[in-house]
Amino acid sequence: AVALGAGPLALGTDGGGSVRIPAAFCGIFGLKPTYGRVPLYPASAFGTLAHVGPMTRDAADAALLLDVIGTPDSRDWSALPPAPGSFVTGLTGGVHGLRVAYSPSLGGQVAVRPAVAAAVRRAVERLAGLGAYVEETDPDFTDPVDAFHTLWFTGAARVTQHLGPHQRELLDPGLREICGAGARLTALDYLAAVDVRMELGRRMGRFHDTYDLLVTPTLPLTAFEAGTEVPKGSGHRRWTGWTPFTYPFNLTQQPAATVPVGTDGAGLPIGLQLVAARHRDDLVLRAAHALYEAGIAGLTPSGS
Repeated sequence: AVALGAGPLALGTDGGGSVRIPAAFCGIFGLKPTYGRVPLYPASAFGTLAHVGPMTRDAADAALLLDVIGTPDSRDWSALPPAPGSFVTGLTGGVHGLRVAYSPSLGGQVAVRPAVAAAVRRAVERLAGLGAYVEETDPDFTDPVDAFHTLWFTGAARVTQHLGPHQRELLDPGLREICGAGARLTALDYLAAVDVRMELGRRMGRFHDTYDLLVTPTLPLTAFEAGTEVPKGSGHRRWTGWTPFTYPFNLTQQPAATVPVGTDGAGLPIGLQLVAARHRDDLVLRAAHALYEAGIAGLTPSGS
């Protein structure tokens, strides 16, 4: 709806990429803010994986919306205090002098389609041209998908716990399968996944002692046919197989945004992901806004 111009502002919930994934596929801006920046009530069954954030035509509109929705709510015990200033007024600082880590494939862990890789690299080169100090480097972590699955599957089992056998038969087969898997996991399995999550958070915290921003593709591919969990012929079993850039930052609760930076040969939008340290939503918005101002970000006629 946002891409079509039916409305300028929308809200999304993101437990593993569900703001950034559709935003990237549709060629719009999407922000998963720092966990707690936007209060959530009622609480999500997916716990502290679940974030709420803006889906908009550009970063400026997202900043405007975040100024409104990013205020405390006493019903959310994990909500953050008010931001120190307006996200709108923080847009204009540019990227000059920012330290940017560019990771095209998370150290070779992700196979990225050539058109996606090329579009993201062009945008990163533009960041350098705008005065950012860009270094091609990778964050120090291996794919935390098993831990994420434990947290995600148990959340899915919890949210469907009240359903009877006949209702369960109506669920999407993939969802029904992960709910069953989640119900079989133990509290010790869950806590082991929490340990992985805490270590990942520590590693990313140290990473951002050196770098202001991490840049990756949002997704390694462009949109595929509706009605399937994974692209046909991909070899993936679960949606996490094609979203390796998004869900790690739900585990760490960092702000992460997708910015449209072009289209592939079929005219399908390509997204670039900007990630910052926790509580630095302002940096993500500022860098995204700089890309829009420079003309590298935004919907093109072929992608809208």
